[in-house]
Amino acid sequence: MQPPTALNAAFAAGDTAAVIAETLAMDGATTVIDIGCGHGGLAKALTARGFQITGVDPGEAAIDAARAAAPEATFTVAPGEKLPFADHSFDAAVFLNSLHHVPEAHMLDALGEAARVTRTGGTVLVIEPLAEGPFFEIVRPIHDETDIRGAAARAVADACRDGRFALRGNVVYERKERFADVDALIRRVVSVDPARAATVEAKRAEVERLFEANAAKDEGANIFAQPLRVYWLRKL
Repeated sequence: MQPPTALNAAFAAGDTAAVIAETLAMDGATTVIDIGCGHGGLAKALTARGFQITGVDPGEAAIDAARAAAPEATFTVAPGEKLPFADHSFDAAVFLNSLHHVPEAHMLDALGEAARVTRTGGTVLVIEPLAEGPFFEIVRPIHDETDIRGAAARAVADACRDGRFALRGNVVYERKERFADVDALIRRVVSVDPARAATVEAKRAEVERLFEANAAKDEGANIFAQPLRVYWLRKL
């Protein structure tokens, strides 16, 4: 994969929304399904760039937040492994940090659903955080996702081996996470899953130690790298 200038710049900047937008634009995609859309951050960024976005997430609260964040997009409560759309409904599908949140037994089903609702020759992007890097090491005592992230990578490989997709590219790049202090990081971690609050309190001393040990300082901010892998797939 030899990315053109704009995509290469997006990788270098760690700008995930730009990575996705540039890749989709290269492939001529306009209609996109955001699978595991969460609170709508990606949908907001892509609609601002002119894409027609449909977001799905199994959480009703997440969908409510997404509708507020990106009113130009369309949102539906649904799990990734059971999409309520007809075959070939979209030019492209995106999983942004979401495949590893699908139950492991259904990850391949979710990729199959992405293939089903994407037109033949269309694009499926899967972007997953790797189980490594400073940010991962800080969060690991609270919630260690080593195994589940590995399962997501295997599911992508299996979906390519069974003929659903052709792998067009596989690139690792770094996103920089910025926090004013350890409390800001903890608020982020708990906002993703409020059930983590009790674990955070029990592990707070260790999290604080890791925060200080892994932080790169920049103008008062604490910066932590998180490597991400993007799988650029073509629907067969």
